[in-house]
Amino acid sequence: METGTTQNAAGEPVWTGLPPGLLRMRRLLLVVWAGLAAITAGLGLGLLAGPGWAAFALLPLGLALWGWPVLGRNWRSWRYAERADDLLISRGVLWREETVVPYGRMQLVEVTSGPVERYFGLASVQLHTAAAATDARIPGLDPAEAERLRDRLTELGEARSAGL
Repeated sequence: METGTTQNAAGEPVWTGLPPGLLRMRRLLLVVWAGLAAITAGLGLGLLAGPGWAAFALLPLGLALWGWPVLGRNWRSWRYAERADDLLISRGVLWREETVVPYGRMQLVEVTSGPVERYFGLASVQLHTAAAATDARIPGLDPAEAERLRDRLTELGEARSAGL
């Protein structure tokens, strides 16, 4: 099946999830920041207030244990679908948010990748429209997929805005 505008037999859009590299990156950042906070709290409180207070170093570790499955649920909630006239982006666990971006309303499509994202081989696609409230972002894509999506959305946006 073509990777463009895809729908199943029932006319529903075919959703594409995010690659697992985004989840690995976010979990690594969680472990690093929680570890640094635990070490800082343990050493700081242990040296300044006494060894009993160093037990507060367990709080960031507990937060990391709680955050691990939360990050997984959040990652699984992100998905996008290309339809004939618009792009759908869906995300959220407790509060579901679904953004519909018509191709004809797109003004700019950017591919960005910060240093941590580049290390994990990831890129994000940022969609800008005339209304700031409808700007949308798809994080954690493979760079080749991000560029393909940017090129396709730009092409469709130009065609729709020209009335073709």
